Amino acid sequence: MTQDLISVVLDVRDTPTRAALERVLKSVPGFAIGNPDDSGPADLLVMEIGYEPEKEFHALQSLLSLGTVGEVFLTSSKPDKDILVQALRAGAREFLSQPIQEKEFRQSLEKFIERRRLSLKEKKTSKSGRIISLVGSKGGVGTTTIAVNLAGSIIRNDHLKSVALMDMNLLFGEIPLLLDITPSYHWGEIARNITRLDATFLMSVLHQHSSGLYVLSSPSQLAGQHAATPDVMEQLLTLMRRVFDFVVIDAGQTADDVSLKVLEMADTVFLVSVLSLPCLANVNRLLRLFFDLGYPHEDNVKVIVSRYVKNTDVSLKDAERSLNKKIFWTIPNDYKATMSSMNQGKVLSVVAPRSPVTASIDDLAVTLLGKKSRDDGAGWGLKLFRRSH
Repeated sequence: MTQDLISVVLDVRDTPTRAALERVLKSVPGFAIGNPDDSGPADLLVMEIGYEPEKEFHALQSLLSLGTVGEVFLTSSKPDKDILVQALRAGAREFLSQPIQEKEFRQSLEKFIERRRLSLKEKKTSKSGRIISLVGSKGGVGTTTIAVNLAGSIIRNDHLKSVALMDMNLLFGEIPLLLDITPSYHWGEIARNITRLDATFLMSVLHQHSSGLYVLSSPSQLAGQHAATPDVMEQLLTLMRRVFDFVVIDAGQTADDVSLKVLEMADTVFLVSVLSLPCLANVNRLLRLFFDLGYPHEDNVKVIVSRYVKNTDVSLKDAERSLNKKIFWTIPNDYKATMSSMNQGKVLSVVAPRSPVTASIDDLAVTLLGKKSRDDGAGWGLKLFRRSH
């Protein structure tokens, strides 16, 4: 096959299904259909399941583990629950019901092309992306809201940047809800298949949001097979740093060995707090923990005050005296806008583009990108901070 073409093998017995798949493949530039009897590698395998499921899934896992195929799409005339579950566990990226919906298959191919493009880009370039970890001083301070909207704002302000958003909240990860998505996979799949980890496998696990953001959700259960270790997390984040320009992590509030590895690898750690004594006390505890650990470096730890309003019992000056550290950024309180955004599963820039909280997070993203923000470089958060003194 021509080197520049994407090789596709159709291991499909049903004649109408095969014909429909071929029609779509021939209509999308860049694909070359190979012979299923060839022993050479293929970029994409479309495989029909249902005749001898156990043998077929075993063969599929062998092909993936050997690297004979890049990605696998499965199709079946009997898409029952057991087959769907086995397909996900075997490592299939897409499942195509029969009869084939040609529009759906075309969209799956377009997503595959984008994943492959990023994978090839990673192999050709030695990128050193930035890892930004957001840690909440306690639950309910807005850590997830800030992480989701910050990641979205980075890609909106510079569409040439590739951005991944990772959820480290076990059981209660809310990122999919805030983006109204239903990821097929989570980082537990990577932990379970760590020997397969490369750029291609990573891209097959990530869920691409319509904004261009790539989401890596958390497991919704604490099964041992999904448990990560510090070594697994180091391998994963090292690869993500090479693939993406920015990796934004909602780190939650845990401080186990895996979370500490994330902190160790982060280029910037945002401690999210509100102006309340319990939250500030927790920030102080975290700062002392970081000092005792020796990482992250003090200069890389920034405090963000969320839901900021003026004239509260605890002022910004009080907070700085308590922490012996400058407040890096303030994000205004706008309960109506943030709740509407969460309930609709849309980012703030879509639901409330003129809200002060949207402007603040947008300026924070611009600052991270190294660009000038509004008002001659004074981001909304910094502007509020300066006015308070």
